[in-house]
Amino acid sequence: MIPTSQGARLPPEGPAAAYKTYSINAPLATHWRDATCAEVECQAQAFGWRTVLDESTDLGQRQAHYIRKESGRRFTEERQPDTLTAFTFEAGQECFGTHRVSLERPELFVVRAGDWRGNPTGQKPYLHSGPESWLSDFGEHQERIAEEIERG
Repeated sequence: MIPTSQGARLPPEGPAAAYKTYSINAPLATHWRDATCAEVECQAQAFGWRTVLDESTDLGQRQAHYIRKESGRRFTEERQPDTLTAFTFEAGQECFGTHRVSLERPELFVVRAGDWRGNPTGQKPYLHSGPESWLSDFGEHQERIAEEIERG
């Protein structure tokens, strides 16, 4: 097994040039926009939230400073055991999260030469016109693989 950030993958049977990668993409830059808490019915905005920071770390100190001096949010502060500080934020204000909503654009149906190891052929990705042609291409590719396996 080859370790990855999502677990492990089976070792490939052949070179990267022998593979195709099929994907359906909705890139953030073209298919999504930033949204407010209200637009996504954010639970933190609706009910409030609690953030606990460890102020013994540089990151915790920077985050606590931001909350206290720059965030503009309404909160109560409670020192906890050790070096922890709990900030409780009232409902009705923007949370610290990033929210996005879909622009409802059609996904991109892409076929790339190669696999996760790269594209040694240098062939440019092919963008299908829609799901039907992408699915047909995928099915034909699977059939070719099955025929190759049968032939040995």
